Amino acid sequence: MGSCLSGDRNKRTIPYSEIASTSRDDGVITRRNSKRKITRKGSSPSNDSSREMSLHRIPGRMFLNGTTDHASLFTRQGKKGINQDAMIVWENFGSKEDTIFCGVFDGHGPFGHMVAKKVRDSLPLKLNAQLELDATRKEGQARCQVSPPTLVQKDSGTSHCDPDHRGSYGNIYITLKESFLKAFKVMDKELKLHPYIDCYTSGTTSVALVKQGRHLIIGNVGDSRAVLGTRDKSNSLAAVQLTVDLKPNHPRRIFALQNEPEIFRVWLPNNDSPGLAMARAFGDFCLKDFGVIAVPDVSYRHLTEKDEFVVLATDGVWDVLSNEEVVAIVASSPKSSAARVLVDSATRAWRLKYPTAKVDDCAVVCLYLDSNKSYAMTAKEQEFANDMET
Repeated sequence: MGSCLSGDRNKRTIPYSEIASTSRDDGVITRRNSKRKITRKGSSPSNDSSREMSLHRIPGRMFLNGTTDHASLFTRQGKKGINQDAMIVWENFGSKEDTIFCGVFDGHGPFGHMVAKKVRDSLPLKLNAQLELDATRKEGQARCQVSPPTLVQKDSGTSHCDPDHRGSYGNIYITLKESFLKAFKVMDKELKLHPYIDCYTSGTTSVALVKQGRHLIIGNVGDSRAVLGTRDKSNSLAAVQLTVDLKPNHPRRIFALQNEPEIFRVWLPNNDSPGLAMARAFGDFCLKDFGVIAVPDVSYRHLTEKDEFVVLATDGVWDVLSNEEVVAIVASSPKSSAARVLVDSATRAWRLKYPTAKVDDCAVVCLYLDSNKSYAMTAKEQEFANDMET
């Protein structure tokens, strides 16, 4: 089952509020690559370790290779050094039986692995806190018969709602979107002030979703991706990309390396160090004044019976496999091993397509939208999937 560390039944469940209120000691921190000193109440590695163990005892929270009733997770280190990818599935998110949080995070830079794990652990807590706060505020507004506030457009990030349901589910979408925007903003601010994780030249992507009943909301920064496996009008398996790969799109700040002509990067002025190959990311504060932001692209979809599963994966998968290939592989694999089979397929594709390149880290979460449903493939789809796995 992997690391779904839920603790003994005799132990009490750790409330979110206790996890978020870890005691801290005063300290003065000098951040590398910056001459300024930060004086604040900061956590120590030992305090964060204690909070991490508290997180690990929460029932339904899974972050290592394994499987649950609703999801399959797997990550593998590439050939570039330490595995900087992280992932999480949190069932009964916010103590709601019909709610699941999923996310994958692709770190980069000297401390990218630490940033990715920090966001993996902290972002769900911040999102849950915002959801609870917004729910409380909404209840108060309903009692006072006051209309919900309209969305402020400034710094609100890009977003898109499934056009078929834009009107009927608009209020739900707006509420969830506001919570995502606030949680991502608070998360990035916390990284900037973190006492011992240097995020000046390190950061992480994040594609995170919350499934609540038939509502699916996704927040994305960076080039990790979410793809839906669904049935079209002819009942054939189809891939629907739910996120946009947020690559640099400002020509004056974009350059390409000679050995990577297809990869554009955001660079610091008058600096020869490698640039960032994405326009949005947590951390990377050396580039925050030059176009890189942590405002998520937020999207919504109302799920139907034709929607079968969602695949979240880092670019180690998407760089070598198409959306259609990924959906076919997952659909043809046992639920318990779908994520691992997909990573195996990506690793083989790396060796075939880029034999001289170092295989990238891969992290995959396969979320099944109906855990009791068995997914049948047509003969043509099965043949295509078999070709991809060999």
